[in-house]
Amino acid sequence: MSILIMGTGYVGITTAIMFAELGIPSTGFDSNAGKIAMLNQGHLPIYEPGMEPILAKHLASGTLRFVQDEEEAIREHQTVFLCVGTPSNSDGSANLHAIKQASEWIGKYMQAETLVVIKSTVPVGVNEKVSEWISRKQTSPIPFDVVMNPEFLREGSALEDALAPDRIVVGSDNMEAAWRLLSLYAAIECPKIITTPKAAVMIKYASNAFLATKISFVNELSGLCDRLGIDIEEVSHGMGLDPRIGTKFLRAGIGYGGSCFPKDVDALLHTAAASRQRLTIIENAAKVNRIQPLQALDKWELKMPSTFSGKTVAVLGIAFKPITDDLREAPSLVILSELLAKQAKIRVHDPLAVLPAHFRSLGIMQYDSIEEALQGADAVILCTEWPEYRQADWQAMKPLLNGNFVFDGRNALDKQSLTTLGYEYYGISRH
Repeated sequence: MSILIMGTGYVGITTAIMFAELGIPSTGFDSNAGKIAMLNQGHLPIYEPGMEPILAKHLASGTLRFVQDEEEAIREHQTVFLCVGTPSNSDGSANLHAIKQASEWIGKYMQAETLVVIKSTVPVGVNEKVSEWISRKQTSPIPFDVVMNPEFLREGSALEDALAPDRIVVGSDNMEAAWRLLSLYAAIECPKIITTPKAAVMIKYASNAFLATKISFVNELSGLCDRLGIDIEEVSHGMGLDPRIGTKFLRAGIGYGGSCFPKDVDALLHTAAASRQRLTIIENAAKVNRIQPLQALDKWELKMPSTFSGKTVAVLGIAFKPITDDLREAPSLVILSELLAKQAKIRVHDPLAVLPAHFRSLGIMQYDSIEEALQGADAVILCTEWPEYRQADWQAMKPLLNGNFVFDGRNALDKQSLTTLGYEYYGISRH
């Protein structure tokens, strides 16, 4: 048996390689010819540590291939995973164009009874829409089942999360279809949940919304701690020792970003609004996250002898988190935009992420080394907690700077050692 993965983004590529690792031949489909050519040559269009050698291994063995012809791909497979993108519309709702197109292709080209698995993050009820889209395109009735199977992958550890997940969630009204899907995961030991399609979707959205709320909680609390002269790191450490709370997602900083939390929170709020049910806690979590980088920058500006205007600022890290090159909803982009509005001169470094052309056209320069980015800077702002910045020789780099201000947006650096070296260090509610 071979399975088809439609979509070759983070989720699609990881899913295809995961099943190949489990010994199940997999075919990845994408309408983007450039991505298909790159993948078949053993190169990833995304950055994910350790994944390219595994991709090359399965391409060589024939357990994994990538195609661009949707008709051929669908005709050859009776198990199809939908892993296409569902980005946010301007109103916060999920854009379903790609999943609708994929569903219509399935209806048009399927040749035998097919199991359709939605792994893309979609709103409640989309499984019913997928069934409708498939049915409308069928020229003759061929049975199929649509099952929800949300993903819980973290960028930077996607394949590890896929092969050793916390849980596998299956949403289906047909138990036979649910067990057919779970049979593909037979080699993976973890809790496996069979529930309704609606509950499966809500588990995904609720999980991400809760984690986003946890981040916003500690960020909002950091504002009070700052006023009272309390170090938020000590508070979050003491809180995290309670096993009911835990230490993860309890670090104060300039806010969350990425492809999941902002999009999924907005989609959940859109669903709630459409159902005339307010989620006030989640609404406020999203609001706190929007203003967090702006508040941090305003507080840091007050620490300097004058404003950021005309000053040279080195921004270290622009990816939304370390070990990825993803800039989607990255708080660093808010920082950069605000620094431009304040007429600062900006120099950027990131080990992987590439500065968008928009910012380059506005005069921001990106450099290959930390030292080049710091040259002549009046202040340093750390936006991403890359290990390279924690391990950097800050003593050797000090003569490169014009000023001595270090603003740590992730509380990642050693405050005491930097202060001993003569830096003016300010983090998020560090005292």
